[in-house]
Parts: sequence; C-alpha cells; structure tokens
Amino acid sequence: MQIPVIVQTVGLLTLSNVFMTVAWYGHLKGLASKPWWIAALISWGIALFEYLLQVPANRIGYTQFSLAQLKIMQEAITLTVFVPFAIVFMDQPFKLDYVWAALCLVGAVYFIFRT
Repeated sequence: MQIPVIVQTVGLLTLSNVFMTVAWYGHLKGLASKPWWIAALISWGIALFEYLLQVPANRIGYTQFSLAQLKIMQEAITLTVFVPFAIVFMDQPFKLDYVWAALCLVGAVYFIFRT
C-alpha cells in the first residue's frame, strides 16, 4: 500500500518541526545556565535530525506541491508544533494571539492551495 504524498510530507514535516523547535528554543529552559556555545553545539546536534526529516519531506512533497505550498504547509505545521511546546514544555501561558496567528495561517493555506 502506497502512503499518499500529503501524508508522507505532513508527517515528516511535523516530526522535523518537533526537532527544530527543541533545537531552537529548548535550550532557553534546559541550558539557560550554560555558555551559549554549549547550547549552540547541542542545538546543532538536534537540528541534524530535523534536517534528516525535513529534506526528504520537501523532496517527496515537491513531487506534488509547489514550492510556495510547501513553505506555507511548513509554517502552518510550525505553529501547531510550537504552541503546545510553548505551553507544555516552556510553561508559557496560552494567548489569544495564538488563535489569531492560526487564523492568519488558515488564510495563507487557503490562498496558496486554491486553484
């Protein structure tokens, strides 16, 4: 059974985003007392896994989607990963701004995917 391109692309981009979010922001909580270069090296190591998922996701997705569609898809997925990460892992309060940002991304998705 062949997994649809959209499922492969979204799945890989979502996993990629988890690694990216941890690499970019996780050090702010877990490594705040360490020198920046230690956080950078650890983040770089985590980001390697992000790229190992993101590159094939974009290659697979590009067989069916345009470059702009892949980018907007990436941004929408980023927000869906970032908000729970910020609230659960980083102990940030929920803000209504997350809802407004999501609605703006829904508009972006609509305009980039309409035919």
